[in-house]
Amino acid sequence: MRIMELTEKLKENISKAIMGKDEQIEKVLLCLYSGGHILLEDIPGTGKTTLAKTLARSLECSFKRIQFTPDLLPSELSGINYYNQKEQAFQFRPGAIFTNILLADEINRATPRTQSSLLECMEERQCTVDGVTYPMAQPFLVIATQNPVEIQGTFPLPEAQLDRFFMRLSLGYPQADAEQAMLTAYREQSPLDALAPVCSQEDILDAQQQVSQIRVSQPVASYLVALANATRRHEKIRLGLSPRGVIALMRASQAKAAVLGRDYVLPDDAKAVFLDVCAHRIICRGYQMGQADAAAKECLREVLAKTPAPVEQQ
Repeated sequence: MRIMELTEKLKENISKAIMGKDEQIEKVLLCLYSGGHILLEDIPGTGKTTLAKTLARSLECSFKRIQFTPDLLPSELSGINYYNQKEQAFQFRPGAIFTNILLADEINRATPRTQSSLLECMEERQCTVDGVTYPMAQPFLVIATQNPVEIQGTFPLPEAQLDRFFMRLSLGYPQADAEQAMLTAYREQSPLDALAPVCSQEDILDAQQQVSQIRVSQPVASYLVALANATRRHEKIRLGLSPRGVIALMRASQAKAAVLGRDYVLPDDAKAVFLDVCAHRIICRGYQMGQADAAAKECLREVLAKTPAPVEQQ
């Protein structure tokens, strides 16, 4: 199945439960096609958990949700070896991460020790328990949510873990017409209950393979590197884009090109995903609490404006 066709089917299905958020839905699908993970950061009640559940219902994949709390143990995520008296042997009981789509709800409410148990499986697609390494299911997608307003009783994600997330997205409030349509759709029952899968695991794996084949020319690759270097030299940025961030920017650009029906990346593809891929990966100087995201995006817009993009030679 072509990515354009797959994207339209998924967007149509997800829009039955998430109204008026086509742009955000497409970005979630870009993460899925790129094999990246998503951090949904928004105030309560905007549909973060519903979006994750709707995506899982639209795919013929396994799904698990785990509520992150201060008393959550790392073993509840990774699993444990327990002694089976009937079998007279130790057996491995897989944790919540052994699934295709994992919803880590309110991830910043768990302790750093528990948060760090996600690092290996997110980056290396494997989990090590008692010296034994277990591969993750494919595809594997972590959708983590957090509330940026309420900080009491939370443990902010460190930069090393933020860098593992492919994109940080925000749904925001819906438009008036979309909110009215939502009231109509949810009047009798949740549309989520009636959703059926529209694609299989094989379709997603095939889409990921297609994205990896999208061509990135040398001028475009140089442009991506120039953007990264500009963030490292910017006077207002204390921590610039990491090499992992540059790779994520390239993959997101490839996915954007594929969704638009092209087999090559243009500079406009990188510009379209630049803020969502990079804003959570940089640290700005001199911002006040609660203004980090706005300051990062303002700096990145300056970087886009001052970094010349390659043009096609006649």
